[in-house]
Parts: sequence; structure tokens; C-alpha cells
Amino acid sequence: MSERKAKGCLVATMAWCIIFLLLAVAYKYLVHPYFSQRLTEETGTVSRYDHEITIATDSFSGYAILRSDAMKQWMSEHQIKLNVIDDGANYSERLDNLRRGTTQLAVFTVDSYLKAGAKAGAFPGSIVLVMDETQGGDALVAHESSFKSIQELNAPSTRIVLTPDSPSEFLARVILAHFSLPKISPDWMTGEDGSDKVLNHLRQSSPGSNKAFVLWQPYVAQALKLPGYKVLLDSSQLKGYIVDVLVAERTFLKNNQELIQTFAEGYFRALYQYQNKENGLQNLVITDANRLNAEKLDTDLADAVVKGIHWKNTMDNYAHFGIARETRPDSHPHLEDMIGNIVEVLLKTKSIGTDPLNGQYNTLFYDQIMAALKTNNFHPGQELHLISDLSSEQRPSAPPDQPQPLTETEWSRLIPVGVLQADAIGFVRGSSSVSRSSERALQVLSKKLQSFPNFYLKVIGQTRAEGDAAANQRLAAARAEAVAQMLKQHGVPDWRIRTEASPSTSENGQFQSVVFELGQRPY
Repeated sequence: MSERKAKGCLVATMAWCIIFLLLAVAYKYLVHPYFSQRLTEETGTVSRYDHEITIATDSFSGYAILRSDAMKQWMSEHQIKLNVIDDGANYSERLDNLRRGTTQLAVFTVDSYLKAGAKAGAFPGSIVLVMDETQGGDALVAHESSFKSIQELNAPSTRIVLTPDSPSEFLARVILAHFSLPKISPDWMTGEDGSDKVLNHLRQSSPGSNKAFVLWQPYVAQALKLPGYKVLLDSSQLKGYIVDVLVAERTFLKNNQELIQTFAEGYFRALYQYQNKENGLQNLVITDANRLNAEKLDTDLADAVVKGIHWKNTMDNYAHFGIARETRPDSHPHLEDMIGNIVEVLLKTKSIGTDPLNGQYNTLFYDQIMAALKTNNFHPGQELHLISDLSSEQRPSAPPDQPQPLTETEWSRLIPVGVLQADAIGFVRGSSSVSRSSERALQVLSKKLQSFPNFYLKVIGQTRAEGDAAANQRLAAARAEAVAQMLKQHGVPDWRIRTEASPSTSENGQFQSVVFELGQRPY
């Protein structure tokens, strides 16, 4: 009996312990928080804000508008509390927070959003705004004793030093996707954690090394101060590739379109305000860098940063979303086409295995925010007292240094850039008539040239080395001219193209009948 009684006491004790434990847990997680929250409410004040938005960014100077006093003031005046967080450019984390609703808005480069979404198997947000495009802010730099042009990268020993998962990496991938570099190694990339580390790597490398470097501003400007270093290609020579966009979580977007429209209005007003102040953007990026405890910028470096960013205004966005027509649609490519071109680069360079959107690029963006602004005849100068005629509209902003026709002397002084990748152009045997199968390849090539608007094109015809040399030269010239004419029919300006004939050095017939060589004016 005493043994049974002891066991009963033990069971009862354990039961009471469990009961007390459950009560303690309930008090800690249910009762105490309830009374604590109630006490806080009773001794606090109702928030002055009606809404709260959290947006994920990083320290890139192009996002300085989002962190600006003008943006904060606009949002505050509309009873919106804006939280701008810096996640260190961790795009996977940025996408995951968007998916969970921890953040309602996020900024991505288009390529980073595609890669993060492909990895996660979902795209939880929709693009509602095109914010900026790099305009020389990222550059491929090399010592002139190592590489004089992009084409000289075509060697197994070449290494490109850059920051992985950044616009620097994507700039390198654009080059690999569009230029003919078949000999470059699959292990072409050397990673460094940040552009400052890439610059240190450059400084420690011997001038004659087999390394090229991709940096962003202000580190590009610092690299070019070193003797012998030059730009092989920068983002000012591209169009529609390194583009920052604002992404809204889809459920939040569906339920809060007016709120996002107010955000967009505030963004465009802040941008307009800083662009219309003398040195407004330069002073903004200096202040922004100081607040972030980032690289200190003097006036010259701040100027280099601002020149390297093409901030997109209201009219630019109307054009990119296809809401307003342009006389030159190639100057502001449609967002759907930009996404398609970026997917192509990621696929060609094996950054992603398959197209995560299956060609349905329109599902990645939402044009109704910009459409609503257009319907309301929105002008960013309203309420800022910066314009006298509210009926006037902004014009789409144009990048500087638009290409112009060249003189014979200027053609002779062009600096070679590289040979474009293109499908081999076929001709009817022994003639200069382009085969039907190659007409599509030339149409694709003409579209590709829109992505390199500042380059000039030499179409170089070739024939086999055997046979009559003079006849071969005439045939090569005729083929180059036939291809150039077809490119012009597909929209390439005639003043961007020049034809040449060059005898092939191949004795076995394995050669490209037409070669497409890009050139640029001296920097």
C-alpha cells in the first residue's frame, strides 16, 4: 500500500508541475502580453500616421531619392510612415521578406529579381516603377598592356574580377552574351566582396596580368586615376540592361493601389526637386553617403556618381510601360522587351537554367500605377512651385553623347570594341544573295544593336582563301553590302554602318562569311 501511495503522490506531483508549467506559459505568452499591450495603449497616443510602408534597399546612391528629406516630407504629409531598410543587397532575403509581407516594397535590378525569383520558384512582387539605369556607373576596366579591347579578352587565361550577384557581374555577363569570345574559360569570374575590394585587387595586380576588373562609381573614377588603366566598356554604352525597378508585393498592390500611387507621386516629385536645384543631386548623394557612413564623397566623386546614373522621370516611365508613344521607341525600350533581353543574357551565360517566366514577361510588371498618373495629367512640379505652366509636360530624358554621323577621318579613328556574336550568315552559293534562313538572324541582330546605341558597326565580308583573289574580294564586298542593306531595312541607321571586304585566312572553308565588328569613338 505504501508503494502504491508513493506512486500516486509522484503522479499527482508531476501533474501539478505540468499544470503550473502550462499556466506559466499561458501567462507569459497570453496574459502578460495582453495586459502589457493594454497598458501601452492606455498610456500612449494614437499614431499620426494612417499607413506604414517598409521598403527594402541597399546603399547604392541611385536609391538616395528614397532616403531623401523631400521623400520623407511628402510621405509624412500624406500620413504615411516610410521605413527604408538596408539589407546589404541580399536579394534572396529581399525576395523572401517580400513574399512574407515583412516588406511591402523592394528595389531590385531586373536581373537580380529574375535570378532570385528563379531560385525561389516564385515572383511575389510586380514591377510598378522604373527607377534608374546605370549610365557609366558600372565599367569594365583593364590595363592597356593587358587588354586593348573586349576582343582581347578571348583567351583561356582571362579572369574578370568583380562583385558577384551585383550589377558588376551582370555587366560582365552582357559582354559574354553579346561578344564573340569562344576561348574564354568557364571559370572566368574572380569574386570580391564589394567594389572597394575589387579596386584593392586591381592595385595589387601587375599591369601585365590577364585580369580585367568591373567596378561601380566612385571606384571607377579612382581606378582611372592610376596610370595605364582604361575603360573597355561601361554601362553608358548599353541600353535596357542594368535597370533598377520598384517591386510591390502583389497582395499589397492589389489592395493598396492608391497608396502606391501616392508613393510614386512622392518619388517623382522628390526627383524633380533635386534635379531642378543647382547641384541638387550631387549634394544629395554626398549627404546620403554621410548618413550611411559609406565611402566619403568629395565634389568630383559625387559628380562622377551622378553622371553614372540615369534617373528615370515620369515621362521615361510612361514610355517604358508603353503608356505614351515616342517618335523613337528604341530610345526607351518597352519593359517587356527589356525583361526578355535580360532573360536571354542570363540563359546564354548559364546564370539560370531555364526561363522562369516561360516567355510571359508581361506577368512581371503592372502598368496601372503609371496609367493612373497619366490619366490624372500628373506633373511632378505641381505643389512644389517649381514650374509656372502646369499644362506643360516633362520630356523623356535622354542619355548624353547620342551617336552622330561620322566623317571618313572619324571612321578611321574608331577604337575597336569587339566582334558581335551572331549566327553565321548564309548566301546563295557563289552569290551575294542572303539566304532566307539568315534573314531572321539579321532581324535579331538589328534588335541587338538597339542595346548598344552608341557603337558603330563595320560589316566585314569574307570568302574562302582558295580561288581567284580578286573575284573573292568583289564577292566579299557585295555580301557585306547586301547584309548592311538588310540591317538598314530593319531599322539600323545607315550612318551607323560601314562595309568592308577582307580575304579569309582559312584554307578549309571554316570561316564566318560576314563578321560584325563594333567600334566606338575615343573616350
